Amino acid sequence: MLRQGTLALLALGFSLTAVAVARSTASAAVAPWRPEGVSSELFESHAAFDPRGGDMYFVRSDKSFAGWRLLTSHCEGKHWSKPEPPSFAGKGLEADPWFTPDGAHLYYISSRATGGMKSKDLDIWRVDRTANGHWGKPVRLPAPVNSDEAEWFPRLASDGWLYFGSNRPGGVGKTDIWRAREDASGKWTVENAGPNLNTAGDEYEALPSPDGSSLIVETSDGYVESHRAGDGWSPRSKLGPDINVNGSEIGAVFSPSGKSLLFSRDTGEPRSGEFFVWHRDGEEDWPPRCGKGAP
Repeated sequence: MLRQGTLALLALGFSLTAVAVARSTASAAVAPWRPEGVSSELFESHAAFDPRGGDMYFVRSDKSFAGWRLLTSHCEGKHWSKPEPPSFAGKGLEADPWFTPDGAHLYYISSRATGGMKSKDLDIWRVDRTANGHWGKPVRLPAPVNSDEAEWFPRLASDGWLYFGSNRPGGVGKTDIWRAREDASGKWTVENAGPNLNTAGDEYEALPSPDGSSLIVETSDGYVESHRAGDGWSPRSKLGPDINVNGSEIGAVFSPSGKSLLFSRDTGEPRSGEFFVWHRDGEEDWPPRCGKGAP
């Protein structure tokens, strides 16, 4: 009996140790990412990396996450360059950049049509690369993609659906995830992404994985995940406490492999919004490095 009891205690000890190690490993998978030259005491979020040249595009706001502006930076060998507005920047709020995988198009949101600094007039815009590789003139997506209310976080899935958030009428809750598709004639169809993604509360940002098999959604209850189910999505499940820390997590982007996720979190003073990287499927040399020993 003594031997059996001792073995049971040892087994319990090993079990508890394994749980502790697993928790420690999971926690270590989420770490701050502070690119020198980009990271500041203001709020940096919504990173996007140019597939053609590696330049970093992101949003910088004040510490209260207001006054969104698009900025871009490139690696100068030892550090990221001083962030500057991209060539297509306009007046008003601009945010949420996202590149197509070939780098030929960039989607973002802007209030440039009014020049306003309030979010109601935010619309989805797209800018295309010209034959010489420079950015052309931005184009506002037509109705019914854009509405009289705000649209944000446009993300094109691998199957051709453009996912975005909006507080337009006709949704399931306060703000919902919607999706739009353009046919061969240039006509757009828009539909609500459905009750498996949307609730009576707020859903803000939907990020399809590169292979289209999953979707991460930022909600008023933190980040949730859904998986492909036919032409729709499975009932969502909440991600764990390593990523959902204080409810301020925002602006996620997948690595090209889909193994890692970069997002921002409000950590409070003195730095406000900071980038964090989540290597959910093992270590990966991403986000892009710049400079010796740089993050």
